[in-house]
Amino acid sequence: MIEEIRIADLGVIGRAHVELGPGLTVLTGETGAGKTMVLTALNLLLGGKADPATVRTGAPSASVEGRILLREDGAALERAAEAGAALDDDGSLVLVRTLGAPVDGGAGRSRAFLGGRSVPQAVLGELAEHLVTVHGQADQARLRSPAHQREALDAFVGPEHAGVLAGYRQAWAERARVDAELADLVSRAQDRVREAELLRLGLAEVERVDPQPGEDVELAAEAERLAHAEDLRAAASGAHGLLVGDVDAGSPDAVSAVELVDQARRALENAGGHDAALAALGVRAAEAGFLLADVATELSVYIEDLAADPRRLDAVQQRRAELATVTRSYGSDVAEVLAWADFAGRRLLELDGGDGRIEELRAQRAELDTSLDELGARLSVARREGAEQLAAAVTQELAGLAMGGAELRIMVEPADEPGPHGHDRVEMLLVPHAGAPARPLGKGASGGELSRVMLALEVALATAPDSGASRPGTFVFDEVDAGVGGRAAVEVGRRLAVLARDSQVLVVTHLAQVAAFADHHLVVTKSSAGGVDVVTESDVRSVTDEDRVRELARMLSGQEDSDAARTHAAELLAQSVVGR
Repeated sequence: MIEEIRIADLGVIGRAHVELGPGLTVLTGETGAGKTMVLTALNLLLGGKADPATVRTGAPSASVEGRILLREDGAALERAAEAGAALDDDGSLVLVRTLGAPVDGGAGRSRAFLGGRSVPQAVLGELAEHLVTVHGQADQARLRSPAHQREALDAFVGPEHAGVLAGYRQAWAERARVDAELADLVSRAQDRVREAELLRLGLAEVERVDPQPGEDVELAAEAERLAHAEDLRAAASGAHGLLVGDVDAGSPDAVSAVELVDQARRALENAGGHDAALAALGVRAAEAGFLLADVATELSVYIEDLAADPRRLDAVQQRRAELATVTRSYGSDVAEVLAWADFAGRRLLELDGGDGRIEELRAQRAELDTSLDELGARLSVARREGAEQLAAAVTQELAGLAMGGAELRIMVEPADEPGPHGHDRVEMLLVPHAGAPARPLGKGASGGELSRVMLALEVALATAPDSGASRPGTFVFDEVDAGVGGRAAVEVGRRLAVLARDSQVLVVTHLAQVAAFADHHLVVTKSSAGGVDVVTESDVRSVTDEDRVRELARMLSGQEDSDAARTHAAELLAQSVVGR
């Protein structure tokens, strides 16, 4: 239940405090007094779209603050807790919406707060779904839509039906996904065949060449060595001769490097007994001698193993040419070729499994089609049964709204094609009076008739004994009495009062016949400050007793001081009490 709304700098409202209570509350006032801005403020609190143009001229921003009392076990309380909102000690929740004025032609910034925490605007909208139902002229237009009519019927049928509908919509969405994947696989079948063939040819070529890890590097090194065998032999032989004193490597009296180092070692050892530093150098000279001897030995082995082998060189070059055929196509070296072969093998398995995936998807789609047929049939049966009950309930309400002889008929027929909401086409038809033909609400109903049908439908959804429709704690009606007058207006007020027995109902009205049924009557007026219209705290007031009679008289005749109008207003108030 909405307890209060505080508004600042919104449209003609400078400052306003609107206190609301249980039961039926009406909001009245002269045209342009600011009643619409009160509903605009409420719409902002409920997560509606913000229009920076509604910020009062000259003000930097507008703000709306509302206090709502939540049920302890309600879905709204759960959603507020998820958003991290904090409740006041009395269990109420504070909602705040601020809106900046347009700046340099751009839109002002809108911010939302819930229980002291900044939240996205959408969170307020999600919360509002569990708290408030708003009906206005736009809702009457939506009532002409078959989709809106179907939604009303589905709401009436109840929660079990809603669960079936949710299952149907989930299956419908899943089938759409399966169809999209299946269509993609089928359309790309030829592309997959061509890709698979190219992969097979490439893998066959790699398998034929059979490259081994690092083989290209090893062969390059071997080819380099074989191509320069004579130069390598000459260099190794010369170095070996210098180390061991080989006469073939130099002059006949050449002294080997090994011998010279050994002579140096002995000289150092002989004198090392007199100086430890010199003895240490002798040790190092001995190590150098051992190292030179090892190098000489290894050079000897290298020379024996080194041989110019033209046939081996040809074999190496031929193998390198074979490797080049695959590295040119599948990688810059053998490592990349082997990585490509691994990827190609796995990709080929995927492509070869495409036909299997197609069959799997077709089987899955067949299962979903069966499920959709079963769920759709259940929806159709429930809708046909619910249509009879809802039509009877609304027809009964219309009789109480001065439309005696009127009848609402709800047709549930097979749709041309199944859709995301089932296999049915739902259409509401109105027989405005006895003997008149039934015509679709979207074509034959007048504005006044549509207003009463909408109210009758809402009352039926909320109060019919067999209705499973969920009901919010608050209903808001914006000029639901448009196009209505006389006795019909009285009956509209009476039905709103009935609806308000178990819910909070807020109505903006210009009809005294409706306002007379209110439990709380708020009047919005406007004053002038500096030649500019403005609504202040004192301009939103609750009227009772004689003040209320004066306001009803004004609404009846425009002359609140007219004795005749005041007498009529007093009669309306008395009749509203008796008629409840």
